[in-house]
Amino acid sequence: MPRETNSARSARMARILAALPVIHPEAHCELNHRNPLELLIATILSAQCTDKRVNLVTAELFKTHRTAADFANAPLAELEAAVKTTGFYRNKAKNIQACCQQLIEKHGGEVPRTMDELTALAGAGRKTANVVLGNAFGINVGVVVDTHVGRLAQRLGLTRETSPEKIEADLIKLVPQPQWTIFSHWLIWHGRRRCAARKPDCLNCELQTDCPRVGVA
Repeated sequence: MPRETNSARSARMARILAALPVIHPEAHCELNHRNPLELLIATILSAQCTDKRVNLVTAELFKTHRTAADFANAPLAELEAAVKTTGFYRNKAKNIQACCQQLIEKHGGEVPRTMDELTALAGAGRKTANVVLGNAFGINVGVVVDTHVGRLAQRLGLTRETSPEKIEADLIKLVPQPQWTIFSHWLIWHGRRRCAARKPDCLNCELQTDCPRVGVA
């Protein structure tokens, strides 16, 4: 792909940003949750697992585990069994329990509202922190870069980077801050519903005129 001028990329980005809310007006976080703690737990469970599977697991898990203390005090084997089908269940259960113990010890059992405090929790990296801040608290600190967001950002020619951190840095420069959280949902929905990894529906894609189709044969 030939390099774009900054003005050309900005103009193309503006068209993409105008189109996405029309294409996906109902885009939202698809991890079911009722409060910040549930979203934090669900996001930890979502690592290398589908949102659909996580929602099946948390539908039962959240019936009996409602507070940080419930997770912190649960027998580890019980927690492992409850989250087993999300994959890497031993590590996830261990992180969830340690995370909730930290919430009790350092934050009064409540989920904190800053990037530094969230990323200091067991099992919570920058992506998890962005998910929680943006969707539970409406705080736009960064852009969530999951598999779909990273893939579409590259395919749309919005970045040449490959690491989530560097992709996020490029997107932050292109997307207005008030849209950082919803932009991730727009790309995730587009990735799931139109722009698949192996067989993107380019013919019917609403973004085709502004997509350089980087990496598509």
